Parts: sequence; C-alpha cells; structure tokens
Amino acid sequence: MDIQIIPHALAGAVTPPPSKSMAHRLIIAAALASGVSTVKNVAFSQDIEATLRCMQALGAAWEQTADGALHITGVASHTHSGELPRFDCGESGSTLRFLIPIALAVCGGGIFTGRGRLMQRPQKPYFDLFDEKGIFYEQTGDELTVRGTLPAGEYRLPGNVSSQFFTGLLFALPLLSGESTVVSTTALESADYITMTANALAEAGIHIASSAQPFPVFHISPAEYQPVSAAVEADWSQAAFWYAAKFLQNPVTLSGLNHASAQGDMVVAALYEKLSRPGDIEIDLSGCPDLLPPLAVMAASRRGKTHFVGAARLRIKESDRLATVCSLLNALGVSAQEGPDFLLVDGTAQFTDGIADGANDHRIVMAAAVAASAASGPVTIRGAEAVKKSYPDFWEEYQRLGGEVHVL
Repeated sequence: MDIQIIPHALAGAVTPPPSKSMAHRLIIAAALASGVSTVKNVAFSQDIEATLRCMQALGAAWEQTADGALHITGVASHTHSGELPRFDCGESGSTLRFLIPIALAVCGGGIFTGRGRLMQRPQKPYFDLFDEKGIFYEQTGDELTVRGTLPAGEYRLPGNVSSQFFTGLLFALPLLSGESTVVSTTALESADYITMTANALAEAGIHIASSAQPFPVFHISPAEYQPVSAAVEADWSQAAFWYAAKFLQNPVTLSGLNHASAQGDMVVAALYEKLSRPGDIEIDLSGCPDLLPPLAVMAASRRGKTHFVGAARLRIKESDRLATVCSLLNALGVSAQEGPDFLLVDGTAQFTDGIADGANDHRIVMAAAVAASAASGPVTIRGAEAVKKSYPDFWEEYQRLGGEVHVL
C-alpha cells in the first residue's frame, strides 16, 4: 500500500502500544508453564501473532477473552508426537531466535521458516554452540532444521551479538536437568533486553543469578515454570516516534509510559533532551539500535551534525537500516552519509517533499510518517502497510492526531 501524506501538525495525547519485546517474553514464559496463565494488554501485531502461532506449534494453547486478556495453557500438559514441529516465525527475529533453543529443550528441535529477510539474518552464534554440543542443524533457503538434545552446561557467547541469543538460552536452560551457565565473553551490549528477559522469567518463578568475572555470567538452575499473571507495559521503542513528532514542534503529549521501566529504549527521553541542544554530538546506539529511525528524524531537524555510532547490527534488521534511514533522509532533502557502522546526519531547517521507500520495514515507514508531518510538501510513502509488524494501529493514531493520509 502506497500513501501520500499532506503535511499537517499532529496534536493531542497518545499512549504508545504495549511493548512488543515484553509481550514476546511473557507469552513464551506462560507457554512454558504448567496450567493456565493470563497476560493482559497485548497488541496483536504480526510479530506477536508469529510468537503465538509458534507457541501453538510447540504445544501450548491460547484464547483471548472479551476484556482482551490472553489465557495461555502451557506445554507442560502436552505430549509431543516425536516428529519435529514446524514453526512459522513470519518476519519476527525475536520469535525465531528465542525459540530455537526452547524447541530443542522441549521437543528435540524443530523446522523453522520465515518471510522477508528473516532467514537471512545470522544465526552463527547458535551454530557455533551447536557444533560444540553435537546438535544437528541445516539451513536450506528459507528453512532451518535443528535437531538434538540440548545439554546442561556452559554456553559462551560474545557480548556484542544480539541479546536475542542470550534470551533464547535463558528461557531454555531452566528446562534441563542440570546446572548451566551462559557466559558473555566480551562486554555485554543491549543488556537492558536481558534484564527484561529476567523480569519475564521472574513472573514465571524462574530466577536467574548473575555475576561478573570480568564480563557477565548467568547461572541457571533447573526449575519448573509457574503460571504467569502479568500485564504488558507501554512500548518505549514506539514512543520514540511520538518523541520525534514532538521534536518537530508537533504539540503531542505522551501518556501511559513507565518511567521506571527496564526497557532500554527508555533512553529516548534523555536523547531527546541531548538532541534539543545545538552543536555537533555523538550518540552510541549499541544498547538501543531500534531507536535510530526516530532519532535520525530528530537529528535531521536540529542545528549541528549528529554522528550515530555502534550501529553495525542495524544492517541485519528488517532492512539494512543504516542504508534505508540514510536514503529516507536524502529523499526528503537532508544531508546524511552512512558508513560500515555509523550514520552521519547534518541537520537542516525543514524536510522537503519527496518519495520515501518504506523498504518493508515498519520503523522506516513510521519515521517517514513523522518527518512528513513537518515537510514542505506532500510525501509519498511506499509500503506503508509494514507498520502492521509492530504497531497495527499506527495509521489510525496518526490520523486521530490530525495527520492527513491518502491511499494512492
């Protein structure tokens, strides 16, 4: 779906949708528990639908009640047939990486499929561990087969890989019969996401001990997952787009956010203040890579150059986000240059009209929409439906706040 946005101020109060990152984790914790769990305030984005679909394939069941709550019956009461289940992960990297070790622990593996760029995203950290542990894996095109017994013991990962690999192991290892450790062999990036995982596990009665020697080591003991009763808090990564709208002088106010959240993307509030001051600055994205698109929109409209660093992992997201963010800004009249692991943005007075390629990436589309609210003329966005991946109500909210959107 292609749309055209006629520049118009956005005004009013907005509550960001529930945290996709926390919803994944709570749903998985509930699915691994015995009995029935309740998870409230879940937004049915395409990524969350993927996780629910995969939990069913694992052996869990779920239903949604009239009040919107999810009631999830865990896999503890399910007997597996012995055949490897098939897991359709859609385009959700979290679903795929969380589930690979879980499937090994629960049912001896699985066959994983996906769409878009998902199956091109690297799984080497797992493959290296599987080579060490004698676990079979084979990837042919967009299908990955993993089979074997996940043993208790030590698992070593470099700290600069996606935190999703750590999370998958932290979910799976309590299901085993022996003591295990997950060792970060270098300084740990995106540590806040691992804190979110630990919080979700705690909701299911699983407590992870950690130590540092000199890098984090997580100690996991065998434990039974207990039923979960929790609500998903609002998503700071999605709130970042409304912060960007505020930065562009749209009178938008945000509500419903937890300012004591474990979500690492809560740093957007501090970065908003940092970007509000003129002059050349540097922002390290290693702990908050998903914030680049909205932060780049802010950087484009400030006085001074903004150097985003620590961003190499953005090249393996739904799109190559260093390239697609740079292209978006250039298309709307902003001077920006990409490098192997950085983006340099030279602030300008105003976005121009133009055509923005959404690159089948929800965050690129939302960044383009926010920029369009303050452009000098109409902005066409290609592939606007990509927002369904994480924020299915985005266009309704955008128009409710006064945005003028026309489907082409």
